[in-house]
Amino acid sequence: MKVLLLKDPKDKDSGPDPYIEELGSYNLEATLIPALSFEFTSLDSLFEKLSHPECYGGLVFTSPRALEAIKICLKEKSKKEAWSKSLKQMWNIKPTYVVGKATASLVEEIGLVPQGEMAGNAEKLAEYICSSIPLESLTVYQTAQHPDLQESLSSYFSQQGIPASIVFFSPSGVKFCLQHIQKLSGDLINQVKFAAIGPSTAKALRDAGIAVSCTAGSPTAQDLAAAMHTALQPHNCCL
Repeated sequence: MKVLLLKDPKDKDSGPDPYIEELGSYNLEATLIPALSFEFTSLDSLFEKLSHPECYGGLVFTSPRALEAIKICLKEKSKKEAWSKSLKQMWNIKPTYVVGKATASLVEEIGLVPQGEMAGNAEKLAEYICSSIPLESLTVYQTAQHPDLQESLSSYFSQQGIPASIVFFSPSGVKFCLQHIQKLSGDLINQVKFAAIGPSTAKALRDAGIAVSCTAGSPTAQDLAAAMHTALQPHNCCL
């Protein structure tokens, strides 16, 4: 049974994509198509803030992209030295919160210790952190439609036909992909079961008039694969 995943593939150097592996364990043939591209912004402001840990009570990373922004900053020799010599240690005496295991793994790569990765979504993480702590946010990337998205979707549908299920990994993915999928599927779109990686993505689908067959209990390959296996059974209908 074929499944279309609207996400970037995992870096080849770090092994096979866990979503492909987990879905394969349920005999689901998954294909990845990147839905989004990212442009990093405000990197000078980001490192300026990182240079003053004394001004903050901790860090909150909402996605792996935020860690990518820091890694770009640390490619510069002087910034990398400042991070290694003092800044990393100063931040490590403060809490570093993350949404999801993928983000937690990248936090560890820059030498920090993550907390809250089991929360799974922003609402639960906010409860974990505590409602009265003042926060300062900084946007360090913006999303756009992946330049190859339309061509990749057209190629997939022409070669493999209508998938049994399509999985969305962000509200932005819904925004950029859904119209193309509806056009390519035509009247057969009612045969497709739509899945979401989390509640905000599920809401974006429902707001667009799409019935959601399943939502992962947490944003992990294991939970998504288990939810999809149940949803794709013949007796199950959309929730």
